Amino acid sequence: MNAFGSVLRRDLLLATRRKSEVLTALFFFMIVVSLFPLGIGPESAILRRIAPGVLWVAALLAAMLSLNRLFAGDYQDGTLEQLALSPTPLALLVGGKILAHWLTSGLPLVVLAPVLGLQFDLPAEALGVMMLSLLLGTPLLSLIGAIGAALTLGVRGGGVLLSLLVLPLYIPTLIFGAGAVEAYTAGLGAGANLSLLGALLALAVFFAPWAATAALRIALE
Repeated sequence: MNAFGSVLRRDLLLATRRKSEVLTALFFFMIVVSLFPLGIGPESAILRRIAPGVLWVAALLAAMLSLNRLFAGDYQDGTLEQLALSPTPLALLVGGKILAHWLTSGLPLVVLAPVLGLQFDLPAEALGVMMLSLLLGTPLLSLIGAIGAALTLGVRGGGVLLSLLVLPLYIPTLIFGAGAVEAYTAGLGAGANLSLLGALLALAVFFAPWAATAALRIALE
């Protein structure tokens, strides 16, 4: 666990030194979400209807912007090889990197979402459900994205290939995340969708670091 904490602190420190990379994803999220009310107009009923999908799609795309830097820097400077040779299980260290990625790219989106949701005239209760769905779903985006980032590590044109790999895997998260808010606003309750998101997150927490580790070892060979 000391090694896990060291990797987490190191990646967070690197993120603070590369603020432009973190801020790029945040500004992208803010701009994409803000453009829809401006383009559609002030019709509250339409805005409330499209709000869950818009916020979730924007969060998904913003999270993807930072996936390339998850392992690429460590791969280029040789740090990844040293982590692989460490006596600590590589999957545990990869878990620390994924957690750092979520803290710098996913958690800020969760915090910003309720503020941006006000543009769509969402009620406070729906904004709470939106925040909860993103809190469950954005770690899932980082975990799945880590597998894609590891599979495309060192591959020429890896950015495009990464998008093609992870976008289909993101679809269930998108459906259940946006569906939670839609179900709540329709009076059906968000519990089912949030439970499915939680189940997917539990599975990803267990399997994704191991899958990413296997892909990293292949890339290092």
